[in-house]
Order: sequence, then structure tokens, then C-alpha cells
Amino acid sequence: MTEPALHPAVRTPTEDDLGTIRQLILDLADYERSSSQVRVTEEQLRQALFGPQPAAYALVVEEAGGEVAGFALYFLNFSTWEGVHGIYLEDLYVRPEYRGTGLGKALLQSLARIAVSRGYARFEWSVLDWNAPSIAFYRSLGAEPMTDWTVFRLTGDSLARLGGLGEPGQRQRSGDRQGEPGDSDHDQPLGHAVPEQHHAQNGRNHHLDDEGDGGDRRHGSALQREGEEDHS
Repeated sequence: MTEPALHPAVRTPTEDDLGTIRQLILDLADYERSSSQVRVTEEQLRQALFGPQPAAYALVVEEAGGEVAGFALYFLNFSTWEGVHGIYLEDLYVRPEYRGTGLGKALLQSLARIAVSRGYARFEWSVLDWNAPSIAFYRSLGAEPMTDWTVFRLTGDSLARLGGLGEPGQRQRSGDRQGEPGDSDHDQPLGHAVPEQHHAQNGRNHHLDDEGDGGDRRHGSALQREGEEDHS
């Protein structure tokens, strides 16, 4: 399969970019006042992006002098209705000094080209409900909000309990679950799982300005207009 031509400012990263990508992740988390929650290491990124079975993929965007000014990190999902993959955008970030120059939009355009060239059906991300400027920008690109969906997430103790891996005395054994409250999933159709949209839930958000540049996460957008004070 012939890969599409990316925007001239955009390229795929190499392992030499891992330190920069991790720093951009930290910058994004700091922007969102959540830097203490970042645990990812450079080695984890190496395995995720360049290991034998990559879990995620990335693009970096460079300013005119060749310095990496931002990145996008994404992974593939799958539509059981369409029968093909789609792209889910996990992180999108452009350093503040390079916003307003079209670099954020260049990353989005490049991802759209990848999706179209590979026959993917969808390109998805999340945005916080209060982020009206970003929502308007995404609508201008032709993106539509998934207003009929509500995102659910399991994490921490709740995830461990459901998996039967909570406190040792509470771990479930095979055959011990009959008659448990809530064990009526056979009575109701569960429906389709919502596309991955955890950014809107954890507060990390894509930050774009009115020209499509910016920074964010791990799903959503805090689009900031030129000259507008940043209250994030």
C-alpha cells in the first residue's frame, strides 16, 4: 500500500524523537494542570510506537527551522458496522509559541489523508462540552458530534473489582458468581460500545486555536482564539 503524502511540515517520528514526544506529553499535561498524573516512560513509548506489535502511532510537525513543534498520537479502532479500521486521536499538541501558524491543522489533515488512503471509515477524537470555540472549529472541518453517546470508563479499584482482582478475600472464583446482584446481562441487549472518547472524561483535551493549531489530550479541544486570555 502506497502511503499518502503528508503535509510538508509533518513527518513520522523516529526513535530519536522519543524524548521530545515524551516532553510534549508532559507539556500537554502541565497545560491541563495534570502533570502529576503522567507515568509514561520513554521506554514505554519506544515499545508502544516502535515495538514488534505497535500499540499506537505518531506524527510530528516541524516549524520552518526544523524544530519539532508538536505531535499527534493515535491508534486504530475497528467498526463492526463498516468492517474496517478507523483512527482514534489520543493526543494532539502544538507548543504555544507555534500556535496560529497552521501546524495543528496540518497534523489533522495528515491524519485524514492516512485514513482515506487506507480505506478507513472514521477519524475520531473527543472534545469537552464547554469548549465552544473548538467545537465550532471541528464543525467547520465537517466533523459531527456524537451527541447520542455517553462515555463510560472503568479504572482503578472499580476495574479491579469487575475483573475479580480486588482484595484477596474478595476475588471471585469460577462458579461463585451465580445470583450476584446485577448479573442480568442476558436479559438486556448491551448495545454497541462507544468509540474511545476518554479525554472528555478525564479533562485532558485537544487545544487548538482558531487556525487549527494548538495543544491538548488525551481527547478534547480547548480551542483558544487569538488575543483571548487563557483560563485553562
